[in-house]
Amino acid sequence: MALSNNLEKAIDLVTKATKEDKNRNYEEALQLYERGVECFLYAVKYEVQRDTAKNIKAKCLQYLDRAEKLKEFLKKDCKKKPVNSKSENKGRSFDIDLDDLEKKKLLGKIEDAIVIERPHVKWSDVAGLETAKEALKEAVILPIKFPHLFTGKRIPWKGILLFGPPGTGKSYLAKAVATEADNFTFFSVSSSDLVSKWLGESEKLVKNLFELARQHKPSIIFIDEIDSLCSARSDNESESARRIKTEFLVQMQGVGNVMDGILVLGATNIPWVLDSAIRRRFEKRIYIALPEEHARLDMFKLNLGNTKHQLSETDIKVLAAKTEGYSGDDISIVVRDALMQPVRKVQSATHFKKVTGPSPTDLNVIVKDLFTPCSPGEPGAIEMTWMDVQSNKLGEPPVTMSDMLKSLATSKPTVNNDDMIKLKKFLEGFGQKG
Repeated sequence: MALSNNLEKAIDLVTKATKEDKNRNYEEALQLYERGVECFLYAVKYEVQRDTAKNIKAKCLQYLDRAEKLKEFLKKDCKKKPVNSKSENKGRSFDIDLDDLEKKKLLGKIEDAIVIERPHVKWSDVAGLETAKEALKEAVILPIKFPHLFTGKRIPWKGILLFGPPGTGKSYLAKAVATEADNFTFFSVSSSDLVSKWLGESEKLVKNLFELARQHKPSIIFIDEIDSLCSARSDNESESARRIKTEFLVQMQGVGNVMDGILVLGATNIPWVLDSAIRRRFEKRIYIALPEEHARLDMFKLNLGNTKHQLSETDIKVLAAKTEGYSGDDISIVVRDALMQPVRKVQSATHFKKVTGPSPTDLNVIVKDLFTPCSPGEPGAIEMTWMDVQSNKLGEPPVTMSDMLKSLATSKPTVNNDDMIKLKKFLEGFGQKG
């Protein structure tokens, strides 16, 4: 009978582990033993017959014992040779070892979702969305700063759903929460982190996610595109998809599962597909709408940043008025395209002229021999291309209003009108404006 893929891989891994063990490369041997047992675990569960599984279990006991001894040896960091590698099974339960190993593997997957480096997005970087920011401050910042306010019946929100058209700043708000909530452990989770091809593993991942959040509380679990995991239950869906949703429901508000110190933050563009029970568990459902004119004005300023430009306050107001129906992401794309216009001018220019300005290598030094692109008829124009300009002698052309208008003419809003109608209907029925 042909060996299964996992069984072949397991045999190969433990063979290499034994070789590294003999060569006293104990760290490599330990990793190979653990990976080999993981592969044996899958083979035992899903691929081999009962008689074969019994023999594999006996072998796995030896590899697990050896791995444990290597781990102890490496912890002590002593120079003497580790104890004899022959396994002496003193009544240890194989199933417990296997379960522990499997749980360790699942927790390892979930730990990858913990955001260690903060995204450096502050509340002030998010234009508009005041209601959404206030709700998140109520749920995250205030309970930490003033815990005595949240006693008795006054408890912070346990679930907040951000819904609205794509590109309006739902994920950006989550980045701001991750930055501002210093004391919180932030889990950023997607469907790929929680869905597995192995039977029963997906719901274990969901359970382990909440267990890990409880261990590291206060915690925030951010689930982007939550509709991909928690759509409405139906008779046509697979059993595995139903079990994932059931586990979510149980973990968020089931008997015996405490949510103190944990906030579940969800984001979706299509909230109407969510299961009604999941929707109920999100106590605050905040609509992140398309930005209004004053918010669009702030977005143009934020996206321009400190880039050299010749735009006046009036110019930016005109741009804000012209971009009705644009999302924050659409405005970002308009500005990014406009910022590339000076680069295109440099590429296509046939004439350059000398100007005075800050040195590209040191902005504090003003030099008088920089070259910037110009039209052939301008005074002082020299016929040359960008290939003839030294790298430290190029004067950056500023972004102009004509650059912005040119980019605006080629960039269209991406929000679908049909989706906007559905979102407003959902807002009327279940949500509140952000």
